[in-house]
Amino acid sequence: MKKELGFKELLAIAIGGMVGGGIFTILGIAAGMVGFLAPFAIALGGVLAGFASYAYVKLGLYYKDEGGTYSFFKRTFTSHLGGSIIGWFTIFGYISTLAIYSYTFSSYAISGFSFGDSELIRKIVAVGILGIFMLINLWSVKGMGEIEDIMVYAKLLILTIISFALILFAKTDFNQFVLNMQKDFHSTSFLSVLIVSSVTFVAYEGFELVVNAVNEMKDPDKNIPRAIYWAVGIVSLIYFIVALSAVFSISLEDLIKYKESALATGAYSVMGEIGRDFVIFGAILATSSAINSTLFGASRQMAKVAQDGYLPKFLSKKVNSIPKNAVIAMAFFASFLIFLGGLRLIVEFGSITFILVSLLIAFANLKIYKQTNSSFLVTLLSIIGLGGGAILILYYEYQTKLQQLIIIAILYLLLSLGAWGYSKIKEASLKLK
Repeated sequence: MKKELGFKELLAIAIGGMVGGGIFTILGIAAGMVGFLAPFAIALGGVLAGFASYAYVKLGLYYKDEGGTYSFFKRTFTSHLGGSIIGWFTIFGYISTLAIYSYTFSSYAISGFSFGDSELIRKIVAVGILGIFMLINLWSVKGMGEIEDIMVYAKLLILTIISFALILFAKTDFNQFVLNMQKDFHSTSFLSVLIVSSVTFVAYEGFELVVNAVNEMKDPDKNIPRAIYWAVGIVSLIYFIVALSAVFSISLEDLIKYKESALATGAYSVMGEIGRDFVIFGAILATSSAINSTLFGASRQMAKVAQDGYLPKFLSKKVNSIPKNAVIAMAFFASFLIFLGGLRLIVEFGSITFILVSLLIAFANLKIYKQTNSSFLVTLLSIIGLGGGAILILYYEYQTKLQQLIIIAILYLLLSLGAWGYSKIKEASLKLK
């Protein structure tokens, strides 16, 4: 099989998966919790992402398995139930992420029209964009990679221009801005900053998609660590710059009030319609590339789980290395979630799932750290950091959204039952052999 994906494409897949709707939605949450310290709290999430990425790189190089998260855990602990559960959780997390990326795309795409407030049209457009990227992923791996290149590097350029334009044209007095930051630094607890870094951690989800493309990449030993580490570093810097420019030029009241559209609102107040439209275009690009790269990586993981017998077998079928049934299934279930509604609940579930799964992968790396040539100290620090993040996000949900936490727990229970059922089917089939 011809290897189509080089470093440039893999970096685009990682950044594309990370810089989706997250940066447009987490600003309001972060600003509401820690005020002018939001940029630093969001950047701190990049440290958590760095902890998580270390285990993914080491296990990715050791196993070279496109099953990624699922395969790493299952092969390390050799447990049918454990492998099935982490496979189901990870895939459902990706499906919920696809749903919110598509929904965010739609929100920005129709925001300038008279029907922009229509929930039905918003959902139809969201499903439509999912369908387009489903067809692109069914078409060609090379074509997907080239389109991802264009979208990712274009959106990074746009986000950079937006950030510097907001600072350049802002009417905010720099000295007053510094005083506000100092005030929040003294009045805000470090625990609150840590909670924000955990709650907004979902904005860093996506770097692990690189390992799912191991069968289609050139020189994985070289390109897996380069693509993942560079992506985490670049995205952390971009998020910090965007968040800093936002709190510098947009009032905290507007950031909290307008939430995911705060950046567009702020750009409009500073630069007029041109600024607002530029942000909308950037948001459309960001969500498009995130849909594309997530659909690419997650469909391969779904196919691997199905191939091992923990999902229906037809989902593992490939044509020219493309898991076509898995691509279609991912798009279908994400569309179902969009029309079902309650996306905020599903996204919270995805956020908790991602940090918990990253913690489990860090434990897997600890178990075989000598085989993966990992540092015991770095691996242990990763577990402590991710474990602390998991505790903080659950604490935040308990304190602010107890009912939602209960619903999320029920979702976990239902998924666990499904995973348990397939693990039993797998064990029974092995006994018959």
